[in-house]
Amino acid sequence: MEFINITKDNIKTEHICCAIGNDIANKKRSETKKQFLIPLLEKGLVFRKLNERGKVFIEYMPAENSFKAVNADNYMLIHCLWVSGKFKGQGYSKELMQYCIKDSQEKGKDGICVVTSGKKRPFLTDKSFYEKFNFKVCDTGKPFFELMYLPLKSNAEIPQFTENAKEGKYENSADFTLMYTDQCTFTGEYSAVMKDIIEKRNFSAEIIKLSSTDEAKALGGGFTTFGLYYKGNLITNELMTDKKLNTLIDFLT
Repeated sequence: MEFINITKDNIKTEHICCAIGNDIANKKRSETKKQFLIPLLEKGLVFRKLNERGKVFIEYMPAENSFKAVNADNYMLIHCLWVSGKFKGQGYSKELMQYCIKDSQEKGKDGICVVTSGKKRPFLTDKSFYEKFNFKVCDTGKPFFELMYLPLKSNAEIPQFTENAKEGKYENSADFTLMYTDQCTFTGEYSAVMKDIIEKRNFSAEIIKLSSTDEAKALGGGFTTFGLYYKGNLITNELMTDKKLNTLIDFLT
């Protein structure tokens, strides 16, 4: 099976893995994600996927242009690496990672970095996968994020989270803040659902959509794709349905 890269020339006709399906909801999610990707393609984004109908892909781009609260000039930053379903166990993750490393070297990058965690968590690639490629933890961000990096040059500076990402803070008058980007096709709609659940519990909630690189770096936590804050503290990056969110609210309050 072959891999292909999404480009500005083929993005309208290629699926982008995260939202596959012909129903109205998935078509809308796919279009939202494509609109997010198009300007990033002009800023160095690489979206490489298996040329099959499935979730087998990697997204990475120059860190300085990314929607991540990370300071890592001349590094590539991995947004997402995902292999699921029947495609697992066939070496595709390794092949995608090797492509990213080779491409980054050829483009003269100082290294590659990625946000992960000390244990398996939703929407984060398992830390142990990157350790196989000699990535090491170089910084941490509350409540549980780890920034890993692979230097490609001997004099490469070590990447760091921004201060707001290190501290996991976002001061707001609302009890709960839901902060997201369109990096994930589901974050916008889940944020709206979660806000409704929170408000039904008689707590105030605000949704903040990060719409630029500068805004993401200035305001975002360790994982800017989605973050749920309570009383100014980042609690989780997980998109939650009714039961799980209500359990979390009970615990926090």
